[in-house]
Amino acid sequence: MNHFAMLMIGFQGLLRKECKRFLRIWPQTLLPPAITLILYFLIFGRVIGSRVGIMDGFSYVVFITPGLIMMPVIINAYMNVVSSFYSAKFTRSIEELLVSPMPDWMIVIGYCSGGVARALCIAVIAFIVSAIFGGIHMLHPVLFILAMLIASFLFSLAGFLNAMFSRSFDDTTIVTTFVLTPLIYLAGVFYSTSQLPYFWQQVSLFNPIYYFVDIFRYSMLGISNGNIYLAFGVITGVMLFLLWLNLFCMRKGLGLKG
Repeated sequence: MNHFAMLMIGFQGLLRKECKRFLRIWPQTLLPPAITLILYFLIFGRVIGSRVGIMDGFSYVVFITPGLIMMPVIINAYMNVVSSFYSAKFTRSIEELLVSPMPDWMIVIGYCSGGVARALCIAVIAFIVSAIFGGIHMLHPVLFILAMLIASFLFSLAGFLNAMFSRSFDDTTIVTTFVLTPLIYLAGVFYSTSQLPYFWQQVSLFNPIYYFVDIFRYSMLGISNGNIYLAFGVITGVMLFLLWLNLFCMRKGLGLKG
């Protein structure tokens, strides 16, 4: 058996462990996002949407659907990795991986692939809920799938980085509460950034999640507030930077003790 085949066995084992982890407790990992989405569609889509009316040529419930699908995907990708990798640190089981023949990059990819797998399960649930309440419009399915994969992998990398430097379980929720959630709500999920004053439109350009909302909305509805190629360039650049940063920290052993 060659070296690559042995590495793939290690990767498959890590990915299988991560998938079993969130599937075993599905009432805690897969059911809550479905309930949250139903509440969003009932409150924002039906109650508030009936008063808002048309936005950018679409009914309000259809307009917010891309963002509502995106939200649970990136949050669950992030939370899956941050909780799993920190638990491995807390129980010292990470030491078994660090002394194994698996290279650092495969450990990072393995954990993040688990986050992507959970995000894709959430995406399927979100599609079903969206089809029931708002209807699914999909103009560019390939673009949508690509954006979905990049989003889930990028936020899995962010979760991995957060877990490396967390010193307690409370630290794993700080970024979600004070960074991720505000950025999501300020990214144009529930409104069009073109309606904002010019100054706040420019401020939105510094929010990476804004570009995900723009790509998701364009892939589903064919409308966007900016240049789609620029948006893809930004999110790809952020993803590659986080990948490099995670590999650098793993190589230096930063945050792995604690």
